[in-house]
Amino acid sequence: MFPSRRSSTVRRLWRNRCPNGGLQGGLKPLTHSLFKRLREDQLEMLARAVEAGAAEDRVGCVSLARGGVNHWPQVLTCKLFRWPDLRCPHQLKRLCICDCSRKSVEDSGLVCCNPYHFSRLCDPESPPPPYSKLSPGKNQNNIDDFLEHNFAYDQRAIEPSNNTSDLWPGFGLGPHLSREAHWCSVAYWEHRTRVGRLYAVHEPSVGVFCDLPRGNGFCLGQLHVADRHEMVRRTRGKIGRGILLSREWDGVWAYNRSEHPVFVNSPTLGPPNSRRLSVHKVQPGYSVKIFDYDKARALQRK
Repeated sequence: MFPSRRSSTVRRLWRNRCPNGGLQGGLKPLTHSLFKRLREDQLEMLARAVEAGAAEDRVGCVSLARGGVNHWPQVLTCKLFRWPDLRCPHQLKRLCICDCSRKSVEDSGLVCCNPYHFSRLCDPESPPPPYSKLSPGKNQNNIDDFLEHNFAYDQRAIEPSNNTSDLWPGFGLGPHLSREAHWCSVAYWEHRTRVGRLYAVHEPSVGVFCDLPRGNGFCLGQLHVADRHEMVRRTRGKIGRGILLSREWDGVWAYNRSEHPVFVNSPTLGPPNSRRLSVHKVQPGYSVKIFDYDKARALQRK
């Protein structure tokens, strides 16, 4: 007998699970139970998502009714296909590309099981340990050397728009802007030279990438420079799928969807009252809130 389409899809899913697949204890029966609850078209969508990985963010939600489930389906699929060490839903952040992010679980009664609609969370209240702390001003050369030697591509400008602040000229400290306004401008630098134009962002999110199939946003691969330095070439070769910046209700988030760590800094990422530049290392698949509205307002009041 020929295998059914459903059983073939399930086998594809098993083949794409993480090494040591996160199937300790009673997770294997839970996984079988989850697969049985999904329709055939949902299983196919889930298989497409895990086979494409982070390279394809247009695969839709794999929605499952939350009622009657005694576990978190998104934790199960993320543990199975991305992070075997995942323990609880509080370690995850739903990405803005997920349609379910526009509704609360209570309102929709659905939860998305697509593991690539989630990222691991760098807790905004306790940011990851700084990769390096360097003083600005006289040590600016050291900062540049640090970024170059660690192959960090530096988007030094996620520049705010709409003049409301002397501290961050032009940033509206909140999630609401008119449709005509742009909430940030992105600039790309190589060493101390800006390459290309400022990219104004009007949509709620923007991808900054060098190589992303069917990607939308600021494509660094289209920026050409004569006699580009070899170290810059090597660095650009590691940008790949880059990052996703999103303007959300509580701040601006950065999701690292590349295969290499990225390095970020922001006035709201550092300790309160600090005059030192904190550079944070964000691992692939992780998100961090790079600009916190509440912290920014508190800094403005000082």
